[in-house]
Amino acid sequence: MKRLFFFLILFSVTLEIKAQSCEDMMEMVKSKSTGATYRSYSSNAISKVTFYRFAIDYQTYYFAIVCFKREYSYRCSEYIYQVASNTELNYSLNYYESAGKAFWKYIQPYNENLGCAPEFE
Repeated sequence: MKRLFFFLILFSVTLEIKAQSCEDMMEMVKSKSTGATYRSYSSNAISKVTFYRFAIDYQTYYFAIVCFKREYSYRCSEYIYQVASNTELNYSLNYYESAGKAFWKYIQPYNENLGCAPEFE
């Protein structure tokens, strides 16, 4: 019983640290660059996607912050993805037809790069 209790405490602390680091990463990305935002008014799931890019030591990094709509709320939940350099172009050419399909095709494949993306079934 003590082992189970210890494991649950350790697991919850690990999740909290991970969540905090994702929040910190989003704040850093937002503060280092201005983003290009693509709003999705007709989507049931995606409110907006903002793409950021910035350079550190002559290397450019690309990020997408996706804001998923919350049920019964005007607010959304943000998640950060580290994406490829052409992701914004591909998403921007396809999101108007379907933001969800564009997300699944161009952003979701990068869900494991940072470990900050939600788990989908």
